[in-house]
Formats: sequence, structure tokens, C-alpha cells
Amino acid sequence: MRSYRPDNPLIVQGDRTVLVEVDNPLYTEARDALARFAELEKSPEYVHTYRITPLSLWNAAAAGLTAEQILNDLERLSKYPLPENVKVDIREAIGRYGRVKLFVADGHMLLSTEDAALAEELSRHRLLVPFLQRRLSATHFEIDPAHRGHVKRLLVQVGYPAEDLAGYVDGAPLSFQLREVTLSGQRFQLRRYQAEAAEIFWAQGSAAGGSGVIVLPCGAGKTIVGMAVMAKAQCATLILTPNTVAVRQWIRELLDKTTLTEDQVGEYSGLKKTVCPVTICTYQVLTYHPRRRAGAVSARGRRAAPALEEYPHMALFNSLNWGLIIYDEVHLLPAPIFRITAELQAKRRLGLTATLVREDGMEGDVFSLVGPKKYDVPWKELEQQGWIATAECHEIRVGMSEEDRMEYAVMDHELKYHFAAVNERKLSIVSMLLEKHKEDAVLIIGQYVPQLATIAQRIGAPLITGETPVRQRERLLEQFRRGEISRLVLSKVGNFSIDLPDANVLIQVSGMFGSRQEEAQRLGRVLRPKRNGLLAHFYTIVTRDTVDQEYAAHRQLFLTEQGYHYNILYEEEVPAFTPAVIAERATQPSRGRLPSA
Repeated sequence: MRSYRPDNPLIVQGDRTVLVEVDNPLYTEARDALARFAELEKSPEYVHTYRITPLSLWNAAAAGLTAEQILNDLERLSKYPLPENVKVDIREAIGRYGRVKLFVADGHMLLSTEDAALAEELSRHRLLVPFLQRRLSATHFEIDPAHRGHVKRLLVQVGYPAEDLAGYVDGAPLSFQLREVTLSGQRFQLRRYQAEAAEIFWAQGSAAGGSGVIVLPCGAGKTIVGMAVMAKAQCATLILTPNTVAVRQWIRELLDKTTLTEDQVGEYSGLKKTVCPVTICTYQVLTYHPRRRAGAVSARGRRAAPALEEYPHMALFNSLNWGLIIYDEVHLLPAPIFRITAELQAKRRLGLTATLVREDGMEGDVFSLVGPKKYDVPWKELEQQGWIATAECHEIRVGMSEEDRMEYAVMDHELKYHFAAVNERKLSIVSMLLEKHKEDAVLIIGQYVPQLATIAQRIGAPLITGETPVRQRERLLEQFRRGEISRLVLSKVGNFSIDLPDANVLIQVSGMFGSRQEEAQRLGRVLRPKRNGLLAHFYTIVTRDTVDQEYAAHRQLFLTEQGYHYNILYEEEVPAFTPAVIAERATQPSRGRLPSA
């Protein structure tokens, strides 16, 4: 048994949690290793807590990581010998991935395993029994191809994620190429990691390649990866996006960087309903249903989820012979899209996202129905290579007036967050930061429209919300790109798919409770590479000693895992806050953060 090594940064515990010393010289190496097979749970000042879960290990296995590689990393970086049960758990979890396989033989879809005892266990499992049509041998079962996704989803729940080797349909052919020179006259070439991501997604031919998720930072060109995969597929493609602005951006990129023509690319949104060989649609349109029937209530008194046939635009999935479906911002996928995706397993499926974090806990459904994580690059690695901007993150804590503190103290818990998030003292901090960033392109973003409307009026800047017409949104965004306006206030519609390359300052005044993916997406608004190596600044303003501060700590988890450091400031320090102070604080541990729950 290896002896105690005090210079190492990890302590691996029997409950599969891993403690990491932040100030240790090997912290960065340890963080990058853990990010491949563990999930960050807490990030207070000095010791971060990760947890190794079955799903995190299955994603690692799908990406080609072995149990021995994981154990070698843990043993190399751990202070103490690894608990024996953790070694067993890791080998067991990694070993479960792929023990069950789906494939096609003689025109029939089969589920099989080489383990006769496991086959017997699965044949008797109450969840799986309805989907096993015929037992062909001790270890082989026939299933209905229409149930392929449902079976995969259930196998994840049972604890034996399937390796899907059943292949895919090719879809209607569509011939086009990526341009070497864009229509706008710029030379165009895939970056190394973009080409690598597309190749890994496509790997292993038609059997195993063709479904999975590519994870890249905001601003790293996920759309380009999608186009590279489309160029390999050469087939009719359906692209699903968060909003109409994202639809238009996909169309612009496709027409600019590929040989596709306008009559081959269609918009299917709330404004247009055009179906073409490449069609870009919004999640909102697909999940629109005219009304819920008054009688559609469950026995427990809860309103039942609408049947898929109640969504009129779901017919889009059958309107053409799609060979590839791209899920942009796959972490936002609504439940009805998961339900129909379960029935689309014969189509190639590509998920694109900056983070696989889902606050609803449905990461397992992304894994089973869209596909496992196939490619992931640490944000800091791309920052070091100059593909995304270097960003400094700052948390500014403000107090409340005595009157507000008393009101906060006595109100119901469910009201506390909204009250703290819209604290009026945040407005003066916004004004101070704008004064310090006079020459910069600044975005101000938040959760609550009345708060944002007050800020917009106070600083004389335009406001974009969900009620802003698409044409007006695009006009304001274009004015910001051209430098005609340098201040823009955004509601949560600004979280995704807004391409503003010159934005280098973002001020967050309120967020969606403890949403880690929202924090990552908002930082992404300012991560496009800047001219002259300009720094990006991300400020989040929180009300100290309230749930606003607690939620902020949770929101920061994903970015902390990616290597970002939050400089903690108090409102009285803001007037003296200068670039020199920023540089000094960036080398110090953050101060005073509450441990995340």
C-alpha cells in the first residue's frame, strides 16, 4: 500500500467524493484530470469537492477512457491510498458500459450481452419486459426498432448503458462543400479542434459513429463543427435551436461558409414555415400546442403531459427523410423533444453545447437518447491557444438598506431570492462599472424585466426582452456590432446564440436561481477573441448574506471547474477598482465566498 504523500492535491473518499486543494501547485493538473470523469459539487475558497458518478464514468468510457487510466490519475495525485471500494466501483461502472449491445442482424434489431446471468436479469426486469419481443437465445433478444430509444433510456436507468451498434439511415442525399473562401471574402479553414471533433463524432463508420454530444466553450465555433459534420453526412439535415435569432445566425453561417444556396436552406420559426433540405427550427415552435385539454389531468390531480400528436409542428420530423438532426444548445432540450428523439434513433444525432449540465437532472436522457459525450476541450486550453478571449470574472457583493434587511428577514423563503436579486443598490454599481468601462462594448443582463427596464432607462440604453420583435432585436444587435451603440441591456433571451464579437464586458445583475449552465452561457457572450488581445470582463453583482449570494456560488461551479477564478469585491471597494487591482487579485484566492450547497 502506497504511503501518505502530503504534496499531492487530492483526497479520494469512500463515498466517491474527491477533495481538491486549490492552492496546491498540482491543482490545475488535478482539476483537468477530474473534469474527464467526475462532477464538481462545491467550490469554496480552499478545498473543492468533486463526485464520481456512474453517468460521469459512462461518459468517460464512451470517450475512450479506461478504468485503469482513471485509477492511475487518482493514485498519482492522491495524498492517501485509494479506498478499495472506490477502485471496485470505478472498474464496475466502466465495465458496465457496453456490456449490453444493440445491433441489426438479418433485418432484425437485437439486444445482446455475453453475460448469461445479466441476460437473465434483464429478461425479468419489470421495466424492460414489455420491450423484449422474442428471446432468440440465452443472451439475445429481439426488440422493435421503434423502441430502440426507449430501451436505451431504460438500460441507463437499470445501470447497464447500451453500446448502440445498430447503425443509421442515410437520409435524402444533399451534395455540398465547405468553402475555402467565404462569400464575405474571408479565408475559411476548420481549426484543428473543430476538425477533430467532427472526425471523432463521425468515427467508426455507420455502426457506432453518428450520435453523441460535442462540448466546446461559447465562442469556440460549435456551429462550424455542426457544418463540418453536415459536410461529412451529405444528407438532408434538421437543425433545432433555442430561438429565432439563432435560426437566422445558422442560416447566415451556412450560406456564407458552404456551397448551399438560399433555396436549400429553410427557416421554420414563429415567423416562417419553410421546409428545405436543410431546415433550421426553434424548440419553441416544435413544442407549441394550441391548448391543453381541460380533462387531461392525472389521477393525482396533476395536468398530464400532452401526447406528441397534440404538438402540430412535430410533423416536421417526418416531413423529409432527414439523415442528420443537430440539437444546438442540447442542454436546453425540452421534454417533448426527448420523447420524440426516443423514436428517432435511426437518424444520426449531434448535440452541441458549452456544458452538459442540466438543472433538471436529465443528463441521463441526453446520454441515452442524443448520445454520449464524444468530444470536450477545457475552456482554458482554448484560451491559451487564443481561440477564445482571456476573461476575468468578478463577483461584487452589495448590502441592503436597513429597511430592506428587515423586510427580507421576515418574508417567506420562496420570495427571498427575487427580493434580493432586484436590490436597488445594484444600480449604483452598474453605473460605477460603466464609468470604468467607458471605451468598452458592454452587455448588461438579468432575469427580471422590471429591474432591467429601470437600468435601461437610467443609462439610456436599448433593452431586448422576449417581447422585443425579432426584426427590432436584429437591428439593435447589428447596431452593437457596428459600434453605433456600446451599451445593450438583455433579458435571459441574451443567454444563447447572440453573436456580438466585440462585446468585452458583461454585467450580470440577476440570474436564474443557481443555474450553472446559464452562468457559462453568459460568460460566453464575451468570449469571442478580441482585437489587440483585449481582456473580457464578467461581473456578477449579488446581494451579500442572502440566498442571492448562495445561488451565485452554485452558478459558478461549472466555470470554476473550467479553471475560472472569481475575484470577490465589496461595494465599497468598487470606486478604487482598477486594472492593476484586477491583476493583483487574480493571483490571490477568492475571499469570503459561502460554501455552495
